Amino acid sequence: MNKATAPCKDQLKSIAHRAMLERNLLPDFSAEVMAQTSSITKPAAASDPSLRDLRGSLWCSIDNDDSLDLDQLSVAEQLPNGATKILVAIADVDAIVKKGSAIDDHARTNTTSVYTAAEIFPMLPEKLSTDLTSLADGMERLAFVIEMEVGADGAVGKSNIYRAVVVNRAKLAYNGVAAWLDGTAPAPAPIAKLPGLDQNLRLQDRVAQAMRKLRLQRGALTLETIEARPVFDGDSLTDLRADQKNRATELIEDFMIGANGVTARFLEQKGFPALRRVLKSPERWARIVELAKDLGGHLPPNPDSAALEEFLEDRRQADPTRFPDVSLSIVKLLGRGEYELDLPGQKIPGHFGLAVNDYTHSTAPNRRFPDLITQRLLKAALSGTPTPYRNDELSDLARHCTDQEDNASKVERQVRKSAAALLLESRVGGRFDGIVTGASDKGTWVRIDHPAAEGRVVRNYKGFDVGDHVTVELVATNVDRGFVDFAGVRKL
Repeated sequence: MNKATAPCKDQLKSIAHRAMLERNLLPDFSAEVMAQTSSITKPAAASDPSLRDLRGSLWCSIDNDDSLDLDQLSVAEQLPNGATKILVAIADVDAIVKKGSAIDDHARTNTTSVYTAAEIFPMLPEKLSTDLTSLADGMERLAFVIEMEVGADGAVGKSNIYRAVVVNRAKLAYNGVAAWLDGTAPAPAPIAKLPGLDQNLRLQDRVAQAMRKLRLQRGALTLETIEARPVFDGDSLTDLRADQKNRATELIEDFMIGANGVTARFLEQKGFPALRRVLKSPERWARIVELAKDLGGHLPPNPDSAALEEFLEDRRQADPTRFPDVSLSIVKLLGRGEYELDLPGQKIPGHFGLAVNDYTHSTAPNRRFPDLITQRLLKAALSGTPTPYRNDELSDLARHCTDQEDNASKVERQVRKSAAALLLESRVGGRFDGIVTGASDKGTWVRIDHPAAEGRVVRNYKGFDVGDHVTVELVATNVDRGFVDFAGVRKL
């Protein structure tokens, strides 16, 4: 049996478990958490008379094919004035996961679900996240509803947030919906079965495209990076395959960006603090300018998202095959997003990549702790009760959530590298074309396409910088440590 296709899921699970511990993340739920979870036997019931009854609306979810931790639903309503009302329902996780409980303490420690090539480490026990707090297919659930009135130009006008009872009428998957919207496949069965859902989804798609067009005009960046997903045949890893955005992922992305903006402004108007998601102006702008110049473009000397988006669109049109490589280089040079405490009346940076000033995380409370924090702040703002978190506590949580998100990304990356090492260990001595994804005192890194893998250049890397296209030779792999080592051969 070839090493690359030998049973290996258990080996990768062991590596993932160790990586979680090394990065101060809890891979397992404690006995106290499991006992508390066992005591929860049903979803939260509707008891508040202020809850709106929206069970009859054509709500649907669009997510990955295998996702069960469903955080949001959407539906559209055409208005007489030519605008469209978009409603986004977010699972009311706080209705079951109470602040200070054992379950909440675990979520507060990890702050995010961790998705590795071998195993998912959910932020909440799966009995909750994939069932009792999930907006599961056909199930009656409590939700926060974020309502946006979107004009024909894609601008969000009037908005509101309230709590409601909803039912997911159709569980849909990105690829199936995208193929149908593009006209390359028939409607997925749930769409064909439910009268009116096809027209509603086409309306949602038109609105999302208008919202995206407006964001791009304002300087939002159309970055298209490649995310590698493992492919298993039983317990045998056979490939790391790249996922790419499509029309359905864009629909959800634009609605979530809009909903997060509405949430941030709502809390500010109510005089409440918030955990804003920010991406500051890139410190390595000079390298971005240099990279653009190498590709025949021109950028101003100071950070300018609109100019950068114009350059990116030119590159997408000129060379769509290599555009993900350009995107990856820009992503690395932009730096990472952070959480910051926003107090009423205070001015903090916006999100450079999304070209928005008001942005929080609120739409994935089953998977991200900042969203659960935001949900609790919303609940207090709606009921007129005091904020459930002190300002100093929120400031500490902002730093902690940023750090743990970074740790989770490192775990996911480490396990991806171990998976790549498994696939590549029989190909030592082979040569690959790739792109430099990192170049600093900490090392030089290159990503290759087949399989979609990243490794360190351990020698002959002088002169390599982010965005360079190079040829490298595979010199060694170490599955346990997740090492894929290359030697530089030449720049392309």
